[in-house]
Amino acid sequence: MSKVEIRRHGERGKTNGNPYNVGKAFPSVTLELEEHEYIDVSTLKGKYILISVVPDINTRVCSLSTKKFNQEADSFEYIDFFTISTNSVEEQKNWCAAEGVERMKLLSDFNGQLGRELGIYIEETKTDARSIWVLDKESRIVYRELIVEQSDEPNYQKALLFLKEHAK
Repeated sequence: MSKVEIRRHGERGKTNGNPYNVGKAFPSVTLELEEHEYIDVSTLKGKYILISVVPDINTRVCSLSTKKFNQEADSFEYIDFFTISTNSVEEQKNWCAAEGVERMKLLSDFNGQLGRELGIYIEETKTDARSIWVLDKESRIVYRELIVEQSDEPNYQKALLFLKEHAK
């Protein structure tokens, strides 16, 4: 299993494995949506889904990207938008309340289960690597962006344009 080198503010790290590629089914992993409410993202079928994975919702870039996708979500009526972070549900709930984020659903990968399965878990920081995933109506990965420098924002326009062109 080959690992991918990533950086955070120039410091090198590695993912736990080789991240899933386009064409592969999204892993079947149960994440916490709200306290004692769980969801398996791979079972959400019938519409396109954009998943923004962020290392820590309480950091500047993670906060910016979640707010940006939350703003754009209203333009995509038939697409679900999720942010997944390794924060606890309580931390995510507090962040949403403070930032006024309502449309975007946050899922907790507090134990890193999804990150490990996807091959994007970073053991040194106990976080998942910043990445964007678009799933089709059958929960297959049709778009992926793995951000190598974790302090960089994702390419919002590219992901949103992909949705506009493919998610019909």
